[in-house]
Amino acid sequence: MTLKAFRIAAAVVFVAGITTMIVTTIVSNSMGVMITTGLVTAVAAIVLLAVSSAVQGRPLGSIVDDIAAERIERRVADLVAEGVDEGALRSLIRDSVRLGQHL
Repeated sequence: MTLKAFRIAAAVVFVAGITTMIVTTIVSNSMGVMITTGLVTAVAAIVLLAVSSAVQGRPLGSIVDDIAAERIERRVADLVAEGVDEGALRSLIRDSVRLGQHL
């Protein structure tokens, strides 16, 4: 299942859950059904977040990106201090990023 298909399935669960909670409130006022539906909808949201993070490779989003960027900058500074041409090194990094985006 692709991420797009999973997101569509999650959206269907969200809409069905909200609709069920509203209809149950109007028709029978059954707290058990409303709570169960709310919990299922909440779990679907958590699963969607987990799957999206796993597929995109960013479990903590931009925090992980910032940490990785800082590590790369430190390594670049170390290599430049050792005498590597900074322009060529940054060009290599740009090419690597582009290649990674296309995989």
